Amino acid sequence: MGVQVRPLLARGVFATYGYFVVDEVTRHAFLIDPGAQAKLFLRAVRGHQWTVEAIVLTHGHFDHVGAVDELRAALGVPVLAHAESKRYLTDPDLNLSAAHGAPLRVHGVEKFHHGDRLALGKSSNVELEVLHVPGHTDDSCAFYCEQAGFAVVGDTVYEGGPGLTIFPTGDAGKLRESLETRLLTLPDGTELLSGHSLPITVARLGRAVRRCDAAE
Repeated sequence: MGVQVRPLLARGVFATYGYFVVDEVTRHAFLIDPGAQAKLFLRAVRGHQWTVEAIVLTHGHFDHVGAVDELRAALGVPVLAHAESKRYLTDPDLNLSAAHGAPLRVHGVEKFHHGDRLALGKSSNVELEVLHVPGHTDDSCAFYCEQAGFAVVGDTVYEGGPGLTIFPTGDAGKLRESLETRLLTLPDGTELLSGHSLPITVARLGRAVRRCDAAE
């Protein structure tokens, strides 16, 4: 379908995957979750001659947004995040950066909402559907690309199953509802691309959730 998704592992306090979603025809791209090492992302952009249209965030934790300001300045593009993200992005305690000795604030972010569709330019067929999936944080979102069969899910899901809910505003009940109503309703073969692990399919996630239920 002319869509590439290209992971790039950035190593800051934690190792976090950022993702380029690229229209192979126009070479225009979204950059999702650049957590650190801005120059690493810039080398990829320039090496592949991609045109990044926007930086898009799955949630406001520091290890997913640490390179945003440097990249925004270098690329001259907007930053997009869920309407709930402002309080995370502007509060070093909520975004966890204060606990790691380098308080971080990101301002001037444009909002999206559940159900919005993010398109790569007027001439592109590449589109990401915003799925609001609170639980890891209240602002957590996944970006579903139906035509290519993947969703970038941030920390809502890891390779072994559901994401963590141990951080401020984390909520296991909300996460379970998000999985059941938003992610597990996607086609079984959909690849869920995590911020901190290898991918997992929707079918495998469903089995992992059922194992958790059986163990309770």
